[in-house]
Amino acid sequence: MAGPEGAMFAVNNLWILIAAALVFIMHLGFSAVESGMCQKKNCVNIMFKNVFIVCIGALTYMLWGFKSMYPGEDWLVNGIFALGKPLPNSIADGEIVANMTSAYANYTYWTDFIFQAMFAATAATIVSGAVAERVKLSSFMIYATILVMFFYPITGSWKWGLGWLDKMGFYDFAGSTLVHAFGGFAALAAILVLGPRRGKYTAEGVKPVLPHNLPFALTGVFALFIGWFGFNGGSVLSADPAGVSRVFVTTAMAGFAGGLGATFFSWIVIKKPDLSMGLNGILAGLVGITAGADVLGTWVAVAVGAVAGILVVIAVLVFDKLKIDDPVGAVSVHGVCGVFGTLAVALDGSHSVLTQLIGTLSVGAFAFVASLVLFLILKVTIGVRVDAQEEEEGLDVAEHGAPAYTD
Repeated sequence: MAGPEGAMFAVNNLWILIAAALVFIMHLGFSAVESGMCQKKNCVNIMFKNVFIVCIGALTYMLWGFKSMYPGEDWLVNGIFALGKPLPNSIADGEIVANMTSAYANYTYWTDFIFQAMFAATAATIVSGAVAERVKLSSFMIYATILVMFFYPITGSWKWGLGWLDKMGFYDFAGSTLVHAFGGFAALAAILVLGPRRGKYTAEGVKPVLPHNLPFALTGVFALFIGWFGFNGGSVLSADPAGVSRVFVTTAMAGFAGGLGATFFSWIVIKKPDLSMGLNGILAGLVGITAGADVLGTWVAVAVGAVAGILVVIAVLVFDKLKIDDPVGAVSVHGVCGVFGTLAVALDGSHSVLTQLIGTLSVGAFAFVASLVLFLILKVTIGVRVDAQEEEEGLDVAEHGAPAYTD
């Protein structure tokens, strides 16, 4: 491929590779947010889980998930389920054209894979924060592997693999439902089975478990924000100037509006300006706009972000009232705001609220049920929770034999 067409192909391909690198940075952000929002005695454990998740997520996506999520014509159950298979070791020169279908008009097969692989581990990372400080490491590692390798590609194929939700007209540009709500509802099932941290809910009410390092959490949120430009911007699937720049603007403005919405609403409700609520508000705004970043107007994006920021505060407080313990607010940020953001796509006037609702509830229900069954099986076989002494001592020492801090 030569001339202007070849040059444009190179630019498109390079942008998606850069976007994949930005999405990878999000795993640094998740690690920092989760460890910063929890107690220092569990910091190593949380970071270890994040290292494991991104490694196992990418490799199992290469082994099975990519071809299960994007089966082409190889559906086992048409539009619903496809078997995965390993990525080819190489593609001979004579077969490159056969692999450069219209789906890869702007980038190579390898670029497509690595961009999607960076998404794959995110669902398990969302669960990691929700079950923090009391989950048994070995059980979580088995859980995360199965979730990423088998469950995430199934629902992803329903839309992005041109499955039944795509045929219905369901729209999810970059994953408010397919990534975030999936992870949020999987997390909800896991924490219902796991139960709250010891001492969190007492006869006198909720006992706050304070984050040990808010500067670390803030750094993580800003790293996630940077990564989101790749998450959403790369989902344009080209370096189209109008498309990418519009998505950058809607993404950024929704994140900023979410931060302000959560900050001021929480200030009214709890009478103090709460930094952790503001940080989760930024993430809520980003999750909320992800489904419609390419189709919603800039001021609509601001409204979506602001509402998501308010919703995340309400959700965090409601889950605490229900004694559902989520140390980092993962279910509220990713589950609740993922559903809201998917429904908000209908504000563009060309997508049906009913179709959007069916899509997001279908994915959420599958994630919840699959996660619930898997976690229950692990509970009755090898156990999913550390004992009281280990929880009190901290998982850094109990599970890893080394604290994060030596002073």
